[in-house]
Amino acid sequence: MTGFAQARLAALLLPSALMLGALGSQYIGGLFPCEMCHWQRWPHEVAIALALFAFPLGDKRSGRIVLALAIAAILLSGAIGVFHAGVEYRWWTGITRCSAPPSGGSDADLLAQIMATPMIQCDVPQWTLFGISLAGFNAIASILGGLGIVALWRRKP
Repeated sequence: MTGFAQARLAALLLPSALMLGALGSQYIGGLFPCEMCHWQRWPHEVAIALALFAFPLGDKRSGRIVLALAIAAILLSGAIGVFHAGVEYRWWTGITRCSAPPSGGSDADLLAQIMATPMIQCDVPQWTLFGISLAGFNAIASILGGLGIVALWRRKP
């Protein structure tokens, strides 16, 4: 199997495995995703579709472009995971209503902001292992996996 074929297969399997893990933690483990969790899922969904689309295109220029886009989507999910993990660890403030504190105003304004805030907070990890949240694990797997796929692709036969 060529490096391109291995990379194409890995670009399908990695985001598929990460999406299965996310969906399993949600539907089996009872961990409900926050807004930023969904942001991390979208690039994986795009990567899966692109990787599937790359199979019939083969090693032609169009197939290589589609595979490069799939890898970029995987890396984008990792970058979003880094941002989300940073919000959870309080390295920086989140930009969504599920992590930003109320901005002030009258009592009625504060109450409206609180009522509009989702129940699942983006700045509070629901689960950790060795101090790493699911967002952190997604960041690690997506970035290292994406770079590994690039290395597979560039590997000489």
